[in-house]
Amino acid sequence: MPDLSVVIVGGLHTDARRAAVAHLLADVPDSVVLHHDLATATAGTVVRTIRDATGIVTAGETPLVNDCACCALREDLVPELIRLRDTGGTRMAIVELWDSVEPKAMAEVVTAGGLTLTGVITAVDPALVLPYLGNGDDLAERGLAAAPTDQRTVADTFARQLEYAPVLAIADSEEADEEDRELLAQLHPTARQVPIAHSDPADTPALGSPADLTVPPPRRRRLSPLSQAALAGFDVESAAAAQHPACALLPAEADAHGVATLVWHRRRPFHPERLYEALEDLTCAAARSRGRFWLADKPDVLLHWDAAGGALCVESAGPWLASLPDAAWEMVPPVRRAAAALDWHPEHGDCCQHLVFTSPALDRDGLEQLLESCLLTDAEYAAGRDAWKQLPPAFDTLLEV
Repeated sequence: MPDLSVVIVGGLHTDARRAAVAHLLADVPDSVVLHHDLATATAGTVVRTIRDATGIVTAGETPLVNDCACCALREDLVPELIRLRDTGGTRMAIVELWDSVEPKAMAEVVTAGGLTLTGVITAVDPALVLPYLGNGDDLAERGLAAAPTDQRTVADTFARQLEYAPVLAIADSEEADEEDRELLAQLHPTARQVPIAHSDPADTPALGSPADLTVPPPRRRRLSPLSQAALAGFDVESAAAAQHPACALLPAEADAHGVATLVWHRRRPFHPERLYEALEDLTCAAARSRGRFWLADKPDVLLHWDAAGGALCVESAGPWLASLPDAAWEMVPPVRRAAAALDWHPEHGDCCQHLVFTSPALDRDGLEQLLESCLLTDAEYAAGRDAWKQLPPAFDTLLEV
């Protein structure tokens, strides 16, 4: 009996997500869709439905566990997927995430449950990328909170949904222009973009070569590109590493169709007060900015920069590897060590500024000048680490130190 393939499809662009799910359901024989509707999550309940190509198979309610959507899904989704796997007869289970649920957490829940996750897809309408990245509203204000305690915003949630998935299902949007498509390409340049076809997948022509058959007999035809991507395989550890600020696969320099990406890399730490005073201007300078940075008063701490919708999140991501004793390196994941080795400086090791700003109409020169002005001056730099640590700790409030 073949193993059950689990595919996660998510995204705040509801129409695009539903179109992608419908396409997969129609294209892959013996598939079902599991969906947990969190619209009532703030009241403490979650509505779960399972449907196949003929309609709804089962529906029911499950309580919200610990005010946590992921906890509720873990308690209800994984057992249901295991039941489908053990019962047999289901080839693919499509987990359609509710609007604001992020794929990273659910991918880790599914794989921790011993299931085979073969794909993670975020569905996107290119015309809505910039409006959603610029939306600093709380999810609760938009009726999209996944729990009573959910404090995320539309912009940061959409950014994480977009950047985690290796496959983007792209809606055919008449409103989207070249700038919209370029913005999407620069935000996630390594993603595989697959159009959501309007045609019925069943219309795909049959193949003559047995080597091309990806559907078991008697249905002898090739699966659509979206279905092939959904079944291609997914590595949770690699996906997590690609998002970690120490080794993230950040976008490269680009400038096309009115959209630009600035990659700013320096080997000198920021002056904490000057950077703090510039945060508002830096945060609003681009639709999306992210990366890692180095503060002079905290020279051993790798700090994560994550901005969208005019709001900035700054978090500690642990120590720079240069600050660790040699014996501790064995405890560091290989991908982290490899990323540091590729960017190692003889004096500062992996300590650096590596920030990436992506936006239409990006003021590249003005942004670079502002960033440069926040670095230590020659005299401050020459004073050394002991002096740096005495600088005013302007970020302690943000970091909750």
